[in-house]
This record gives sequence, structure tokens and C-alpha cells, in this order.
Amino acid sequence: MPTSPTPYDAIILGAGAAGLMCAAVAGQRGRKVLLLDHADAPGKKILISGGGRCNFTNLHTAPDRYLSANPHFAKSALSRYTAQDFLALVERHGIAWHEKTLGQLFCDGSARQIVAMLLAECAKGAVDIACACPIGDVAHADGQYRVTTGRGIATAPSLVIATGGPSIPKMGATGFAYDLARQFGLKIVQPRPALVPLTLSGEDALFRDLSGVSADIVARCGKTRFREAALFTHRGLSGPAILQISSYWTHGDQIGIDYLPDQPANWLIEAKRTTPKATLRRLLRAALPERLADVLSDQIGLDGDLGTLPDRALLAAQTRLADWSFRPNGSEGYAKAEVTAGGISTASLSSKTMEATRVPGLYAIGEAVDVTGWLGGYNFQWAWASGWVAGQHI
Repeated sequence: MPTSPTPYDAIILGAGAAGLMCAAVAGQRGRKVLLLDHADAPGKKILISGGGRCNFTNLHTAPDRYLSANPHFAKSALSRYTAQDFLALVERHGIAWHEKTLGQLFCDGSARQIVAMLLAECAKGAVDIACACPIGDVAHADGQYRVTTGRGIATAPSLVIATGGPSIPKMGATGFAYDLARQFGLKIVQPRPALVPLTLSGEDALFRDLSGVSADIVARCGKTRFREAALFTHRGLSGPAILQISSYWTHGDQIGIDYLPDQPANWLIEAKRTTPKATLRRLLRAALPERLADVLSDQIGLDGDLGTLPDRALLAAQTRLADWSFRPNGSEGYAKAEVTAGGISTASLSSKTMEATRVPGLYAIGEAVDVTGWLGGYNFQWAWASGWVAGQHI
């Protein structure tokens, strides 16, 4: 950018998933778009997602799979730009993909293909992309936004905040979106790490000795439940089920785990009747990883053959195994969080355009907004949908 102000129709801050989509859509509508990012290359979080294969959407996308202070806010964007719409774009670019469990779609090859696709779409719209370009001052006067960077000054009647949240700071993530939103009078829902491993202390700390052990379980927090794998770590609990439930957990809450979700009611009483010489340890070892089975049986403390044990003791053991309570002392924070919950309040935005209701020409999209999806491609679909919606209006 030259030192004298360069006029654009729209300036988008943040060349991640939402920013790239928004820029491509607006550019292809004939808008003159400038896309800025302080990172040295676009789409950095896309590149590390899904183990480098980018879990780019989920076939089961629905508004009830998103957390927000306003659970209805995401409905409009998600209905107008769907998982099938993004999948059609992927297929137009000849990117091979496959479905894993639970509707999750991944590239057969590399996440680089998704970034290359978005950059090709931006090029089709003649978008100006400036990376390694830290943003200095952002001002608004006379219907124009004025953005100052190390490369000069740009102006536009529309400004889009697409800089995400502070999760994964090693990728350059910051709370810049919130500072900018506050500057323009937008409210912020308290941000917190989401899709994040939980840490244990006190009497729960003994489970850290199981580091590396995983099991298929049901994790519960309040009335919310997820059935997937849990992984014990040297700091506490991780794995898909725990990452999912972490988004619903707040400090002080208990997490309940059902270690044997496929067992019928009164299975231990039935086992006492059919295999009276069996022990609880032996039954647990048949159903769970041995190290986990041993720790659970030690904690329950029921020694001896099932046939010698009273029914009430077996019922108590069943109940505990079906809802084993942990009280995490925290999480591994933004450093390990896949996304940030909270953010720019949806009360400040139009669900149809993503424009600030009281600040004409100011938009917020993607992870910067208080809309957080489940694990498994949902957050990318929100990025595509919110970016597409804003791109239709800037």
C-alpha cells in the first residue's frame, strides 16, 4: 500500500477461514477488497486443523450444535450457506475428501488444498491480500474506516473483524477483535477456552497415572452428554468426549463419566447370577483397558467373587461406574484450546448480515463472534457461513 490513503470498498482484518471466505465472496461481487493479516501467510489455523487434513465441515450441521448467549443467532447464516454449499465448492476445485465418524469431512490430501482453494477464489475476485502486515490504528469518521498499517493507510466504508479469538496463541492468535469491538461500543461476552483438555488435582490426580490410556465413554456436564473417546493425560482428561464437554463446563462444575455406556441396567446383578465366580476386576478388564480397569476396581474396593457380594454393594458399584464424578480444577487454557467460546456479543450484530446494528459498515464474523460449534468441523462451517453472509453485504 502506498503512504497516501488507498480507497477500498471493504477492508477485512484477518485472513483466516472466515476472512478468506468473506473476501472471496465480496470480491466476486465486484467489490474492491483489502484483506489484512499480521501473520506471514493466510489460513494458518486451517493448515494445522484435522491433523493437517482439515476437518472442513460437518454434514450434521445444525444450530443446536453451537453455543451462544443467543442460541437462535446462528440459524440465519447456517441456513443460507450450508455444509453442502461448501462441499460443492470443494468438489468444484477437484479436492478429494472423505467422511470420518459423526459426519466429519476431511481432505484426502492436505489442508493446504483448502487454503489454495480459498486463495484461488480470492484471486477470482481480485482481492488484495497483505500478510505480515500488523494493524496499527483503526478509526472511523465521515462514513469511512481508516486502517493504518506498517505499509500505509487504507480507507473503506466497510470494515470486517475476522481476527478470531485468543486460542492457540503460538499461531499468533490474540484478543485484538475484542479490543476493536469495544472501541466501537460493541459488547463482549466473556471469552473462555473451549474444546480444551481439562486438568485434575487432589484425589482425582491419581487418574493422571493413566496417561496415554483411552476409552469409549459418555461424558456429562449438567444435562449435556457426549459419547466419544476420552484420553487420560499427565495433567488430566482429554480426547474428543472431554473436548466436547469442556465447552459446557465452567469452573466448579462436576464432570460425570459413564465408563460402560453399553451395559444394560443391573448388569452386575445379572453377572453375579450367571458368573458368580467372576470378580469385578475381571469383568472390568474384559470391557476396558487393563490399567483403567485396575484403577477403577481399586477405587471401588469390592474384593472377592461376585457371588459372595451383597446386591446393594454391586448396585452402588454400577451406579458409580455409570456416573463417575470428577471436579476439574481448570483447563489447559488458550494454549491448547481449539476455539474460544464467548466473544463479540450477537446482541450487537444483525444475524442476517453480521453488521453491527449501531455502527454502520462494521461487521464481525467467525470465531470473533459469540458463536462456538462442537468439535468436528462445526466451527469451520460457522466461519464459511458467517463469512459468506457478510460477503454478500459489504
